[in-house]
Formats: sequence, structure tokens, C-alpha cells
Amino acid sequence: MKTHQIIILLAAIISLNSCTKELELVDYGEINPAIFPQSAADVQAMVDASYYPLRASWWDGINTPSERGIMFANASTTEVLTGDFGVQLNASLLNFNPASTEITLFYDSYYNKISRMTTTIDYIQQADVSEEIKTKAIAEVRCARGMLAYYLYDMYGPIVIAPLEVLKNPLIEEPLARLSHDEMVNFIEADLQAAAEGLPTPQETEYGRFSKGLAKMLSIRLNLKEKRWDEVIKLSDEIIAMNYYELDPDYLSLWELDGARGSQEVIWAIPNDYEGTSENQWQMMALPSNYPGRGGWGTVQSTWWFYDTFEDEDVRKTNLIAEYTGTDGITYNRSNPGTNLNLGPLPLKMDPDVARTTMLSTVDLIQYRYADVLLSKAEAIANSSGPNEEAMELVNRIRRRAGLDDFELSNYSSLSDFNDMILTERSHEFWCENGQYRADLIRHNKLISRVIEVTQSPYATATDTVYPFSLERISEGKGEFIQNPGYN
Repeated sequence: MKTHQIIILLAAIISLNSCTKELELVDYGEINPAIFPQSAADVQAMVDASYYPLRASWWDGINTPSERGIMFANASTTEVLTGDFGVQLNASLLNFNPASTEITLFYDSYYNKISRMTTTIDYIQQADVSEEIKTKAIAEVRCARGMLAYYLYDMYGPIVIAPLEVLKNPLIEEPLARLSHDEMVNFIEADLQAAAEGLPTPQETEYGRFSKGLAKMLSIRLNLKEKRWDEVIKLSDEIIAMNYYELDPDYLSLWELDGARGSQEVIWAIPNDYEGTSENQWQMMALPSNYPGRGGWGTVQSTWWFYDTFEDEDVRKTNLIAEYTGTDGITYNRSNPGTNLNLGPLPLKMDPDVARTTMLSTVDLIQYRYADVLLSKAEAIANSSGPNEEAMELVNRIRRRAGLDDFELSNYSSLSDFNDMILTERSHEFWCENGQYRADLIRHNKLISRVIEVTQSPYATATDTVYPFSLERISEGKGEFIQNPGYN
């Protein structure tokens, strides 16, 4: 691990109450806590900086919908996304190694942001502001740190978490080992629990900022990964008991130009603007240059395998574009795919935003929704006490909104059948949102077999459920940082 630099780039971030304000970069250099932060405004600047790596930005935002974002990469390991070049091709085949920078970049680019958040918490604790300001500020930073740590853990397994005492002595080079499994889970869990205690309720939360609901939703994702079903049920019930979230009656409206902002289904969305404060590049990624209205670069497709898993009446496949008439006057479809539908439909997902003035869009990026709470609870009930009517009703609430008939429990009475059904519903409900469907497949030991079934990949092996670390990180570790199995 490199010598730690206690340098905080306070990129005075996103004013999340307005997705049109300009991004102003401020470099505070080495921070002297006797001078900064001291005021409430100073503390708020440090909190906002913790949102920065979690926004959507091609260069340095992990939730960018481009090839440098986790949704794009993770969804490409599943039947949801594919392509004929780049990470979308290699991830679809599970063909990566320590030299695959398109896969290793997520750890290399973001692990040190966790250290930055750790020092931020320490600076806020020393600030001469009220305990109320400190409590809320630290809760937001811990939510950001817990989220980022969870994302990296989900992709790579346990990671290095630098202790504060190491960060306070940056001139002492100390290679650090990755945490154990239990240490990693406990670290994330502690952050998210503390965040849930200190963050405001969803009713009180400014759009685009973290809330108790988000902290608990992230905890659900962590506990799903660990198969702690009783905890998933408990957390789901706590979110339901907030009496705020509800399913939006119109699934497609969630991805209209202002759909997320007005929906009480949304637990957390990333506001976007044309100026690039936070960037939605998805239409540019998903739409080909000859798409009517305003096209894009056509870098990625879905798969026909995925498309065929939908029922005909399912509204959730509406924006999987299986046919369009191009600006060249030619109609493209499965029978006449050209080079844009040859692998599958266009995974548009959201409003095409034809009036956008740049290749960026103002459609906000929904990361977590109440529908995930309901499907998570259904899965947890089935796996803790067996499939029952309560679990099936939770699934059917999602299906009815999609315009579909109810499922009968008698057809999914075995746990294996119920889990397979839940996986399908998850893929249909959450495709191209946060990339967590990869984790869902891994949780049920389906990722490798699914990749082989869809792509016939000769590269897929059992060790591909975690990504490799780069050779640079292994070298820096000087024997303390151990590579994931299968990548040595």
C-alpha cells in the first residue's frame, strides 16, 4: 500500500437540492484541524465531498452509467448487458485478469476514498460546532463510507481498510493486509447502523441526500449477501414501518425526465444535469447513432436471451428496444438487426431525453427503490421459513404493477423454484439500475452457470465470483496484500 497522503480534495460538490448548480472544485491541501473545519459551512463542505466519489461521472464517479461505472461492468457479467468490445464483452465472458484495467479500476480508483472519509470523520469530530451538526454530518459520511466499502467488498471480497492511526502517520510506509471476512462485514455493518441512527427520516431528507431508509436498504443488501435472512426481514419491516415509501403505480414514469424526483418509491437517486455536476451518460451508451430523435454511441446491448425471459404483457420490458426505424429509414429488429441489435435489444431503460443539449441527460439515476425492500423480504421469508403466501404476495405486488397476473404459490412451493423465480423477477424489475443483479446471481450460485448458458464462455470458472486486484496493488502490498484465488 502506498504511503498515505492525508490530503482531502474537497470538491465542493453537488448541491443536491438543485441538479443544475455548477461544480466548483476547491483544493484545501493538507488540513489543519485547528483551522479547518471550524464552522458549520466547513463541516458541510466536508460532508458534500464524501458524496463526490459516489456520484455519476465518467472520470471519478463510481455510479457513472458509462463503462467506468459499476452498473455497466457488473450488469455485463449477467444476461442483462453485453457488447462486442471492451468491458461489456470481456465481463460477459468473465474473461478478466489482474491486467484487466477495466475491472481493476474500481478498487484502484476508489479504495483510497474510504481512507479520505475516515479522516473526514476525525476532522468533523474535532470541529467546534454543535453536537447536532456533528451527529448528522458523521452519519452522512459513514453512510457514504459504508456504501463504498460495500460496493468494493461485493466486487472484490474483503479489502484493505486503513486504520485512523495509520492515516495519521502518512510518512510511515506500512503495507496493510486485507480484512478478514468477518472484519469486513462488521466494518460495513457498523457504518450503516451508525448512519441509520444519525440520518434523518425519508420525510425529512432533501432529495438526493442520504436518509435512514437508504442506510437500512444498504444493510439489506449486505445481509442478503451474507444470507442473514432474519436480519433482512427485520430491516425490511423497519423500512416499511417508516410509512413513507410506496410503489409508484406507473413503473415507466420512474424514468421520465423528472420521474424520480416526485416518486415516494425512490429511496435514493443521483440528480443529474447538463453541466456534468453528476453525469447521466446512459442514452449516449445505449442508443446507436442512427436512433431517431437523438442518438448516441451504441456501445452496449442487452441479450435476446434476457429479452425472451419476459412475459409478453410485462411493462418492464417496454424500454428494451427490440425494433426501431433509424434515421437512415431502415427498420431494425431481430430479423434485421444490423450491428446494433445483433446481440440483443437496446437497453434504454429511461426516457431518451431527445431535447438534451449535449450527450448527457438530466434523467436522474435511481439507485435504490422500495420494490427492492419488498422482493428482499419475500426472498428472506422463503429462505428462513419456506415459501408461503406472505412471500408470494410481496412478489405479486410487484408483478401487478408490471401488468402481470399473480403467481400461484403451488407452482413455487419448493425453495429452489421460488429462488429461481425471485431471481427472474429481480432481473426484470431492476435491470440497468445499480448492477446488484450480479450479486443476486452469486448469492444463489447461479452466476457461472448463467454466463455459460448465455454466452458459452470458455473462460468462466468458479473463482470468477470476485474480481481480480491489479498487479500494482499486489506489488505495493509486499506480501501482506493477497490476490484473489484464480488470478495468481
